[in-house]
Amino acid sequence: MDVLKKYIAECLGTFVLVFVGCGTAVFVGVDPGGGYLIVALAFGLSIVAMAYVIGNISGCHINPAVSLSMFMRKKITGEEFAGYIVFQVLGAIIAAGVLQLLVNITSNRGLVDLTGGLGANGIGNVGVAGGLIVEIILTFIFILTILGVTSDESKSRIAGLVIGLTLAFVHIIGISLTGTSVNPARSIGPALFAGGDALTSLWVFIVGPLMGAVLAVFAFQFFMAKR
Repeated sequence: MDVLKKYIAECLGTFVLVFVGCGTAVFVGVDPGGGYLIVALAFGLSIVAMAYVIGNISGCHINPAVSLSMFMRKKITGEEFAGYIVFQVLGAIIAAGVLQLLVNITSNRGLVDLTGGLGANGIGNVGVAGGLIVEIILTFIFILTILGVTSDESKSRIAGLVIGLTLAFVHIIGISLTGTSVNPARSIGPALFAGGDALTSLWVFIVGPLMGAVLAVFAFQFFMAKR
């Protein structure tokens, strides 16, 4: 039962992240005049909120890249790792489905999807190589921060805030480049409904974040070994 609670918590947390983050992009927009910052804060604040709701249940990974880093650090078992990913992706798909439903409902009332694809990530501005580079670097920064702030018990009270703000700041630079994924589940949900280029380039937003997570773990272990 405790394991099931963890999985459901991860599903709920990922749902909130995608629904609020991508939903803000869909209905508010991501124009450079302020939309970037609003969407970045939507993603970041989603993490902050969920960290203090489900953090003591599942650790509030809500991201396969985070779960991979925790598996590599032996904080979760292989079985938990697989379960976390399944329920994270499920939460993202449900969130994207609800957003699609809302877009359909509001389309004849003047509200449209301002992203044209439920906030799906894309490589149109940077290409495949650029997309991989961006996602690897941004995920590396994000995961390295998570590992650093969660490795010290004295920082546990502020961990959720630090992680949320870090997600917000990597979004600020990444939105104009790839839309910022750093989270395969967040990318999978919208891409399944958007289809087209979002689905074709989806692998970039799975491989890039996972590679960034692996590099972050190696870097963190190096720093810890030196200490």
